[in-house]
Amino acid sequence: MTLSTPIAVLGAGSWGTALAAHLARHEQPVHLWEYDKAQVLAMQRDRCNEKYAPGFAFPELMKVTHSLKDAVFGVQDILIVVPSFAFRQTLQSLKPLIDKSHRIVWATKGIDEKNGQLFHEVVLEVLGRRAMAILSGPSFAKEIIQKLPAAVSLASEDKCFLDDLVNRFNRGVLRVYTSNDIVGVQLGGAGKNVIAIAAGISDGLSLGANARSALITRGLAEIVRLGLAMGASRETFMGLSGIGDLILTCLDDQSRNRRCGLALACGETLEQAKKQLGQVVEGANVAEQFLLLAKKHHVDMPICELVSRVLHQELTASEALSELLSRQPKEEKH
Repeated sequence: MTLSTPIAVLGAGSWGTALAAHLARHEQPVHLWEYDKAQVLAMQRDRCNEKYAPGFAFPELMKVTHSLKDAVFGVQDILIVVPSFAFRQTLQSLKPLIDKSHRIVWATKGIDEKNGQLFHEVVLEVLGRRAMAILSGPSFAKEIIQKLPAAVSLASEDKCFLDDLVNRFNRGVLRVYTSNDIVGVQLGGAGKNVIAIAAGISDGLSLGANARSALITRGLAEIVRLGLAMGASRETFMGLSGIGDLILTCLDDQSRNRRCGLALACGETLEQAKKQLGQVVEGANVAEQFLLLAKKHHVDMPICELVSRVLHQELTASEALSELLSRQPKEEKH
């Protein structure tokens, strides 16, 4: 693989646009695909993504298309950055257009809505065994577009693919660290969205810095417990895709999941919060899927459970807080 070989980026939301721009700015031809034809026409006309990255002009090497066939023509590597609910369908649409030589990397953070699979399991099921990887870590799209420094994790069990991806992404102000813990990196990236909703609820109720710190710490403990039960490495959760992403998402109002929690604390429903945000709130789906995985692996996840109940209007934010505080004291374990 050479950097002159194009890469397909599927999904022109804020994160997909940011990653496509980063690659194109560093002399890599990018085929950016978007399913929304009206949005594609607007991006082709304006040479920018006014919906998700207003004011940012596309680099010359960034081509936008509505045709999935055109997007993957002449590429070996395909970067998927669609919302989690569209991940499986995107793979199914890709299947007749690619062969075993195509390599899949995704920056989508979540869990398959259909049956709670992690995305590497969905790739294996839909596309068969092949080189695959995940990119995750503390990284707001707006700051990547603005060329502000960031560090991310890339995880794959395929060393050759991992080296090629590092060569692609580790450019300019973006620093890449590698891992072979594809399960742990996915769980860290998905789980932090649920805890960010909890942190937003806490701050929306004006519970203070102490409560926020406790929620983040105990939320991390829940993610670690589930990860260990599923074969992940504890070390992964102490890194960028674990505590790094968790801190970013819980503390900064650029986080949609945190802002969703703030809205819930003010008495809004999930649907009202989503309408106000205008983008997907991944933590709402992940909370449900994490509880199913927790039940399957016999793991206690009280914060995730209470977030889910608030999302489903089974409890108010204040009632969830009272229930959490009424739990029996216990030894601090991860």
